[in-house]
Amino acid sequence: MKRAHVFYSGRVQGIGFRYTAQNIAENLGIYGWVKNLEDGRVEIVAESEEKNLKEFLDKISKGPLGRYIKDMDVAWENPSKEFNDFSIKFDYSSI
Repeated sequence: MKRAHVFYSGRVQGIGFRYTAQNIAENLGIYGWVKNLEDGRVEIVAESEEKNLKEFLDKISKGPLGRYIKDMDVAWENPSKEFNDFSIKFDYSSI
């Protein structure tokens, strides 16, 4: 089990990025969350088996969203196992 903490930049807000990421995550059995940041980036925290996480990141980068991504910064971390689903966060208060 691994944790990926990812920041995407580019034109990644207002294009359905969070909903697409959530759909991909749910199909792959990935837990965590996705949210828009005030600076225009999208942040994802995702936990699963490493191969599932790599497939998740690959589907985001090489799928329809890929053309909007300018940069992706991934940090691999130890999982917290605190999640029981993959959700969309809608506020900036926890930044």
